[in-house]
Amino acid sequence: MQRYVILISGRGSNMESLLDGGLPGVCAAVISNRPDAAGLALAAARGIATVTVDHRGFASREDFDAALAAEIDRHSPDLILLAGFMRILGEAFVRRFEGRLLNIHPSLLPAFPGIGTHVRALAAGVRLHGCSVHFVTTALDGGPIVAQAAVPVQTGDDEACLAARVLAEEHTLYPRAARWFLEGRLQLLDGRARLADEALVSGSLHVPQTA
Repeated sequence: MQRYVILISGRGSNMESLLDGGLPGVCAAVISNRPDAAGLALAAARGIATVTVDHRGFASREDFDAALAAEIDRHSPDLILLAGFMRILGEAFVRRFEGRLLNIHPSLLPAFPGIGTHVRALAAGVRLHGCSVHFVTTALDGGPIVAQAAVPVQTGDDEACLAARVLAEEHTLYPRAARWFLEGRLQLLDGRARLADEALVSGSLHVPQTA
């Protein structure tokens, strides 16, 4: 049976969507870099092993990455899912798990990498915003894109409204992408995300629309 590990730093809403997604495998552990992450209690209540590797207890980023990698290896996962994990991972860590690391980011990459995506999207005046699942590489939010979901930016939107609309799509998109990987349909090949039996998409989306 396939095994996966989820990395979190906070409330764990994307973690919950993965756990509720009926993935074809077992969640071997939920690991956080913060002992106060609310998602740890949610995972523990489901009977899932939880671990904290507190980044504040290490003298360097490299030392933290090494300890985190060792803890992940202890659970022998086929897939590592970053779900609101708010630490930049170093090159050695990424290379160690290359092709097995997925992340979800709240923007239509390559637009708005990093933090503050919703505020930046509103400031830029974009008509479409959304989320992206991507393989993790050494480039910040720059790995090959697996899947994306778009939402319209509505007149009168503020950060909270837009973030909630995007988050709802994250909760659908991420379990779908994780399932593809665990089913053996998704892989990182020659620097691109390759999905077996990918259906062609036709048509277009126009935003805004008028009557």
